[in-house]
Amino acid sequence: MAEENRSKKGKKGKQEAEVSTRVEEGYTARLLKQYREEIVPALLKRFGYKNVLQVPKLRKIVVNMGVGDGLKDAKIMDAAVGDLTTIAGQRPVITRAKKSVASFKLRKGMAVGCKVTLRGLRMYEFFDRLVNVAVPRIRDFRGLPANSFDGHGNYSFGIKEQMVFPEINYDKVVKIRGMDIIMNTTARTDEEAFELLKALGMPFRAG
Repeated sequence: MAEENRSKKGKKGKQEAEVSTRVEEGYTARLLKQYREEIVPALLKRFGYKNVLQVPKLRKIVVNMGVGDGLKDAKIMDAAVGDLTTIAGQRPVITRAKKSVASFKLRKGMAVGCKVTLRGLRMYEFFDRLVNVAVPRIRDFRGLPANSFDGHGNYSFGIKEQMVFPEINYDKVVKIRGMDIIMNTTARTDEEAFELLKALGMPFRAG
C-alpha cells in the first residue's frame, strides 16, 4: 500500500511539473498578454466601461467527468481520475451522489464522478490548450454552439471523448468517456461573456 501511495504521489508530481513547464514555455504568458494588451481595450470600447475593473474576465474553469460505471469497479474511477489529472494538470476531487436512487442501485454518498476547478495560471494554461489544440481535434468539428450560456455570463459545453487532448495516451485509456466544461466569468450578461470568450479564442460556430 505504501509503495502504491508513493507511486501515485510521484505520478501527480510529474503531471504538475508538466503544467509548470508549459507555463514557463509561455502558453499562459502569451494569453495573459493578449488579454491585457488587446482584449481589455477592445471590450472597453465595445461596451463603454468606465474603467478596466469593469472589463469581464475568466474567474474559473470547472471540468466534470461522470463515472457512473465506477460504482462496480474502483479501478474505473481511478482511471478516470488519472485521465482528468493528466488533462487538467491538477488532481480532481471525487463527486458523490447527493441522494439515493433505488432503480439505479445508487446510494447517497457513492462516488459517481470527478471534477477539477482551475483558477489563475492553471486556468489560462488549460484554456489555451483547450481552444488551440484539443477542440480542433474533435471529429467533424464545425465550432462550438454560441447558445450555451446560462443567462449570467457563464458558458458550458461537452466533449465526448478525452482523447482530443494529446496528453492522453490512447493505448492506456481504460474507457472512452466525455466531460463537461464550464467557463465561469465575471461578465454581467451573456453578450459580454460571449465577446470575452470569442476574443480569447473560443471557436464559436458561425451563425
